[in-house]
Amino acid sequence: MADFTDTLTDKHIAFIEKQPVYFTATAASEGRINLSPKGYADSFRVLSDRQVAYLDLGGSGNETHAHLAADGRITIMFCAFDRTALILRLYGRGRAVLPQDAEWGALAANFTLLPGTRQIFVIDIESVQTSCGWGVPMMELQHERDTLQKYHRQADPDLWVEKFRQRTSSIDGLPTRPTDRYFAGEA
Repeated sequence: MADFTDTLTDKHIAFIEKQPVYFTATAASEGRINLSPKGYADSFRVLSDRQVAYLDLGGSGNETHAHLAADGRITIMFCAFDRTALILRLYGRGRAVLPQDAEWGALAANFTLLPGTRQIFVIDIESVQTSCGWGVPMMELQHERDTLQKYHRQADPDLWVEKFRQRTSSIDGLPTRPTDRYFAGEA
Protein backbone atom coordinates (compact mmCIF):
# COMPACT_ATOMS: atom_id res chain seq x y z
CA MET A 1 0.00 0.00 0.00
CA ALA A 2 1.27 3.47 -0.87
CA ASP A 3 1.83 6.10 1.81
CA PHE A 4 2.00 9.83 1.08
CA THR A 5 3.59 12.67 3.03
CA ASP A 6 4.05 16.35 2.21
CA THR A 7 7.74 16.41 3.14
CA LEU A 8 10.76 14.16 3.40
CA THR A 9 11.26 12.44 6.74
CA ASP A 10 14.61 11.50 8.28
CA LYS A 11 13.91 7.90 7.20
CA HIS A 12 13.32 9.01 3.59
CA ILE A 13 16.52 11.04 3.57
CA ALA A 14 18.58 8.12 4.94
CA PHE A 15 17.11 5.87 2.21
CA ILE A 16 17.90 8.41 -0.56
CA GLU A 17 21.50 8.78 0.62
CA LYS A 18 22.09 5.01 0.23
CA GLN A 19 20.79 4.69 -3.33
CA PRO A 20 23.35 4.50 -6.18
CA VAL A 21 20.77 5.12 -8.92
CA TYR A 22 17.56 7.10 -9.33
CA PHE A 23 15.20 7.89 -12.18
CA THR A 24 13.72 11.21 -13.31
CA ALA A 25 10.56 11.64 -15.37
CA THR A 26 9.32 14.85 -17.01
CA ALA A 27 6.88 15.82 -19.73
CA ALA A 28 5.43 18.85 -21.44
CA SER A 29 1.79 19.15 -22.50
CA GLU A 30 2.61 17.48 -25.82
CA GLY A 31 5.44 15.36 -27.18
CA ARG A 32 7.48 12.65 -25.59
CA ILE A 33 7.70 11.75 -21.91
CA ASN A 34 11.32 11.75 -20.79
CA LEU A 35 12.48 9.08 -18.34
CA SER A 36 16.17 9.04 -17.44
CA PRO A 37 18.34 6.93 -15.15
CA LYS A 38 20.79 8.93 -13.06
CA GLY A 39 23.74 7.92 -10.95
CA TYR A 40 27.17 9.00 -9.73
CA ALA A 41 27.84 9.16 -6.03
CA ASP A 42 27.10 12.51 -4.45
CA SER A 43 25.26 13.88 -7.51
CA PHE A 44 21.96 14.15 -5.60
CA ARG A 45 21.41 16.37 -2.57
CA VAL A 46 18.59 16.83 -0.12
CA LEU A 47 18.58 20.59 0.53
CA SER A 48 15.66 20.52 2.99
CA ASP A 49 12.63 18.41 3.79
CA ARG A 50 10.87 20.15 0.86
CA GLN A 51 13.69 20.67 -1.65
CA VAL A 52 16.25 18.50 -3.46
CA ALA A 53 18.73 19.07 -6.28
CA TYR A 54 20.90 17.06 -8.61
CA LEU A 55 23.82 17.62 -10.97
CA ASP A 56 23.14 17.26 -14.68
CA LEU A 57 26.02 16.35 -16.99
CA GLY A 58 26.03 17.09 -20.69
CA GLY A 59 24.91 14.08 -22.68
CA SER A 60 22.75 13.16 -25.61
CA GLY A 61 20.04 15.77 -25.08
CA ASN A 62 18.54 18.29 -22.72
CA GLU A 63 14.96 17.05 -22.44
CA THR A 64 14.61 17.54 -18.68
CA HIS A 65 15.56 21.21 -19.02
CA ALA A 66 13.07 21.74 -21.86
CA HIS A 67 10.24 19.98 -20.04
CA LEU A 68 10.82 21.84 -16.78
CA ALA A 69 10.90 25.17 -18.59
CA ALA A 70 7.65 24.32 -20.40
CA ASP A 71 5.72 22.58 -17.63
CA GLY A 72 7.74 22.31 -14.41
CA ARG A 73 6.48 18.90 -13.30
CA ILE A 74 9.01 16.23 -12.34
CA THR A 75 8.94 12.86 -10.60
CA ILE A 76 12.06 11.33 -9.10
CA MET A 77 12.02 7.64 -8.19
CA PHE A 78 14.42 5.71 -5.98
CA CYS A 79 14.23 1.89 -5.76
CA ALA A 80 15.85 -0.40 -3.25
CA PHE A 81 17.60 -3.22 -5.07
CA ASP A 82 18.79 -4.85 -1.85
CA ARG A 83 16.99 -6.92 0.78
CA THR A 84 14.73 -4.13 2.02
CA ALA A 85 12.10 -3.63 -0.69
CA LEU A 86 11.02 0.00 -1.07
CA ILE A 87 10.15 2.51 -3.77
CA LEU A 88 10.28 6.22 -2.95
CA ARG A 89 8.86 8.82 -5.33
CA LEU A 90 9.26 12.58 -5.08
CA TYR A 91 6.62 14.58 -6.94
CA GLY A 92 7.31 18.23 -7.47
CA ARG A 93 8.16 21.16 -9.64
CA GLY A 94 11.67 21.72 -10.90
CA ARG A 95 13.86 24.25 -12.61
CA ALA A 96 17.33 24.40 -14.08
CA VAL A 97 20.07 26.55 -12.59
CA LEU A 98 22.89 27.17 -15.06
CA PRO A 99 26.47 28.30 -14.35
CA GLN A 100 25.68 31.82 -15.58
CA ASP A 101 22.73 32.20 -13.17
CA ALA A 102 23.11 34.34 -10.03
CA GLU A 103 22.28 31.49 -7.63
CA TRP A 104 24.77 29.06 -9.20
CA GLY A 105 27.63 29.67 -6.74
CA ALA A 106 25.61 29.06 -3.58
CA LEU A 107 23.85 26.03 -5.05
CA ALA A 108 27.00 24.51 -6.58
CA ALA A 109 28.71 24.74 -3.18
CA ASN A 110 26.54 21.77 -2.13
CA PHE A 111 28.28 19.51 -4.67
CA THR A 112 31.65 18.44 -5.95
CA LEU A 113 31.17 19.37 -9.60
CA LEU A 114 31.74 16.43 -11.91
CA PRO A 115 33.36 16.65 -15.34
CA GLY A 116 30.77 17.88 -17.82
CA THR A 117 28.41 19.47 -15.28
CA ARG A 118 26.13 21.70 -17.33
CA GLN A 119 23.37 22.57 -14.85
CA ILE A 120 21.80 21.73 -11.52
CA PHE A 121 18.13 20.86 -11.29
CA VAL A 122 16.33 22.12 -8.18
CA ILE A 123 13.06 20.42 -7.25
CA ASP A 124 10.48 21.79 -4.83
CA ILE A 125 8.69 18.77 -3.39
CA GLU A 126 4.89 18.73 -3.45
CA SER A 127 4.45 15.17 -2.15
CA VAL A 128 6.44 12.08 -1.25
CA GLN A 129 5.16 8.55 -1.86
CA THR A 130 6.52 5.26 -0.58
CA SER A 131 5.37 1.85 -1.76
CA CYS A 132 6.45 -1.73 -1.21
CA GLY A 133 8.75 -2.39 -4.16
CA TRP A 134 8.20 -6.15 -3.92
CA GLY A 135 8.26 -6.41 -7.72
CA VAL A 136 11.73 -4.82 -8.00
CA PRO A 137 14.50 -7.40 -8.52
CA MET A 138 17.39 -7.72 -6.12
CA MET A 139 20.66 -6.60 -7.69
CA GLU A 140 24.13 -5.67 -6.57
CA LEU A 141 26.11 -2.62 -7.67
CA GLN A 142 29.44 -3.58 -9.23
CA HIS A 143 30.79 -0.07 -9.87
CA GLU A 144 29.90 3.23 -11.51
CA ARG A 145 30.58 3.76 -15.19
CA ASP A 146 33.30 6.34 -15.80
CA THR A 147 32.60 6.74 -19.54
CA LEU A 148 30.71 10.05 -19.42
CA GLN A 149 33.11 11.70 -16.99
CA LYS A 150 36.10 10.39 -18.98
CA TYR A 151 34.60 11.86 -22.16
CA HIS A 152 34.20 15.26 -20.50
CA ARG A 153 37.69 15.21 -18.92
CA GLN A 154 39.17 14.70 -22.41
CA ALA A 155 36.93 17.24 -24.19
CA ASP A 156 38.24 20.54 -25.49
CA PRO A 157 36.51 23.16 -23.28
CA ASP A 158 35.97 25.63 -26.14
CA LEU A 159 34.45 22.98 -28.42
CA TRP A 160 32.26 21.71 -25.56
CA VAL A 161 30.88 25.20 -24.84
CA GLU A 162 30.15 25.75 -28.53
CA LYS A 163 28.46 22.35 -28.87
CA PHE A 164 26.13 22.90 -25.92
CA ARG A 165 25.56 26.57 -26.75
CA GLN A 166 24.05 25.42 -30.05
CA ARG A 167 21.66 22.99 -28.33
CA THR A 168 18.74 25.34 -27.90
CA SER A 169 15.87 22.90 -28.31
CA SER A 170 14.72 19.46 -27.25
CA ILE A 171 13.98 16.55 -29.56
CA ASP A 172 10.37 17.79 -29.64
CA GLY A 173 11.46 21.36 -30.48
CA LEU A 174 10.97 22.85 -27.00
CA PRO A 175 13.44 25.62 -26.12
CA THR A 176 16.34 25.18 -23.69
CA ARG A 177 18.86 27.69 -22.38
CA PRO A 178 22.42 26.96 -23.47
CA THR A 179 25.27 26.63 -21.02
CA ASP A 180 28.03 29.17 -21.52
CA ARG A 181 30.63 27.69 -19.14
CA TYR A 182 32.37 24.34 -18.95
CA PHE A 183 33.60 22.45 -15.92
CA ALA A 184 36.30 19.89 -16.67
CA GLY A 185 36.18 18.77 -13.04
CA GLU A 186 38.69 16.70 -11.16
CA ALA A 187 39.95 13.33 -12.33
